[in-house]
Amino acid sequence: MELGIAGKVALVTAASKGLGRASAQALSEEGVRLVICARGEEALEEAAAGMPGEVHAVVADVTRREVPQQLVDAAVERFGGLDILVANSGGPAPGRALEVDDDALVAAIEANLTTSVRLVRSAVPQMRARGWGRICLITSSSIKQPIPTLALSNTARTGLWAWAKTAAADLFPEGITLNLACPGIHATDRMRQLGGLGVGSAGDPADFGRVVAFLCSEPTRYVSGAALQVDGAATVGLL
Repeated sequence: MELGIAGKVALVTAASKGLGRASAQALSEEGVRLVICARGEEALEEAAAGMPGEVHAVVADVTRREVPQQLVDAAVERFGGLDILVANSGGPAPGRALEVDDDALVAAIEANLTTSVRLVRSAVPQMRARGWGRICLITSSSIKQPIPTLALSNTARTGLWAWAKTAAADLFPEGITLNLACPGIHATDRMRQLGGLGVGSAGDPADFGRVVAFLCSEPTRYVSGAALQVDGAATVGLL
């Protein structure tokens, strides 16, 4: 299938490892010009070097209040605009609902809700100027089926889902779509740290990246406000 995004400009955050890197890789393979960011310079440069297209790597912590706008500005300065945003950030520490304290809740919401909102707010003016845009927020399958030991992630990412549903309706008439990609267990470093990898049970991050690229494509112009589970049928609810 022709995705129709060759030559577009994308910003992918937290892109040095895992699902963020896989998403950036898939977009690069489709001919998209990229701005990618992460906190670790060495891993970020390694990721950029492995992508076939034009990549501008920026060492930055996307959860810092001023960084989302700085990253969009970098895309405009380097490539003349921005068409695609893939918002990703690392998940919070594990913990059950009654074990987490106020500070941990605030930090999780800042990293996994507010940061994505800031990225979207910063990116939308560039997309409006072009009359076209694709936004994909990487969240978790836990927004549909909460994971008991990840109460912080459940809370922050489900809040982002509620915000995104309302924002998607506002943006759709302007040619801008906003969707969520909701991974289950994939073979990433984070899943290894959480002890969530079972034999033969994990998804391939490269496949997940291709799903993100599809959500950012021209043919998905009528898909917006969706939360697509990429979890190997692990979520059992009907909605």
